Amino acid sequence: MLLLLQQSLPATWRDTFQLLASGFTWVLGYSKIVLDFALSGGSVGEIVLKAVLIVLPCGVLVLAMLGTMALFYTLPFRSGRPTLLTALVMSWWDAVRMTWFYWAGLLRFGVLLLGWIWGLVKLAGSLVLRFVKFVFTRPLALLDWATHQYFRPGVPWLAFLFILFWSALEGTIFTFTLRPTISEVLADLTGAELSGVSVTLILWPFLFILISGSFAAIQALSDAIEAKKVTQIVSMALVEGFVMFFEVMFLYRELIDAITPWIAQQTGFQLGFFTTLALASFGWIGVRAMTWFLFGRFGTPALLAILGRKAMEGQQGAARPLAGADLEFWRGPINALKAEHEWFKKEAQHLVELLTLPSLQLVAAGFNFLVVVVAGKPHFTLPFRSLDQVLASTPFITTGKHHIAEGGA
Repeated sequence: MLLLLQQSLPATWRDTFQLLASGFTWVLGYSKIVLDFALSGGSVGEIVLKAVLIVLPCGVLVLAMLGTMALFYTLPFRSGRPTLLTALVMSWWDAVRMTWFYWAGLLRFGVLLLGWIWGLVKLAGSLVLRFVKFVFTRPLALLDWATHQYFRPGVPWLAFLFILFWSALEGTIFTFTLRPTISEVLADLTGAELSGVSVTLILWPFLFILISGSFAAIQALSDAIEAKKVTQIVSMALVEGFVMFFEVMFLYRELIDAITPWIAQQTGFQLGFFTTLALASFGWIGVRAMTWFLFGRFGTPALLAILGRKAMEGQQGAARPLAGADLEFWRGPINALKAEHEWFKKEAQHLVELLTLPSLQLVAAGFNFLVVVVAGKPHFTLPFRSLDQVLASTPFITTGKHHIAEGGA
């Protein structure tokens, strides 16, 4: 541009113009070198690094040199030269300070951002640990809740667990004993042979419920005898006889048949129909008597109570609701987040200030050079303390309004 302007002048004025414009010529040439260095790079990483670290400082340097040369050109024609030179020197000082504050602000922002990321990672880890704890402790908590909800203090837990264990054990034994017979029956009914696993899945739950029901029948007979109700005693005795016949005929007989070859080998006696049923009946009575007197009479009422959702007789205490641990798992973090709402707002504003203030201070430092050329003094007082100070530092608006108010008055 200066070359075109020089060529448009008469030949006698070109040397003079070149001498006068030499100050701007070297500044423009040096500015081009600085900007080319700041905006170029051998790789994407280098370009990004330069864009973050030195583009703004280089831009301020170019504005500072242009403003300085412009002030030097106008200095002979202006009054208050010491004040102008002082303002120029202070503008350079502000430019150097703001460049340093810019780099320090970027470092501070990076450290704070890493701290926030680490805090979010810790929060996520805390929630994961809470979830893992929730998964592994909920079954125990639900069992504890069910205990107090369905029962009163004093429940014979050991006997109750023995009832369940014995029913499962006896059901497992009879499952393996009856599986061949049941497989043949199901094959005749369906026309297809089922696998051993399928038969087991059908047979074991049936036997578990059946054996548990035999203990319930004994309990009902015991309650009738204790109440001394003859009619109920007779009816429950008949029911217990049917239960005994079913289990002896279809369960315990299979055990006796399994040991019949061994008895014949040892004694030479072949068991007949009635002998087999008699031995099976003795076996049923012996097993039921031992299990009943050991744990059945204590655990069966608890089993019936949980099935009927009734409190056991003779026990005191109130049921308690489910503990609030489930709610605390989610309510705790949510309440903490609500309580820290204002803190998050302040921290977000602080984070924005850390990100924007260093850049705005550099821009303001470069703008001050231009203002010094025109007004003779810098407009912005640096460094900025907050974004509110930046918003309150709109150039010339306050002064203009002040003059307008005075003119109106």
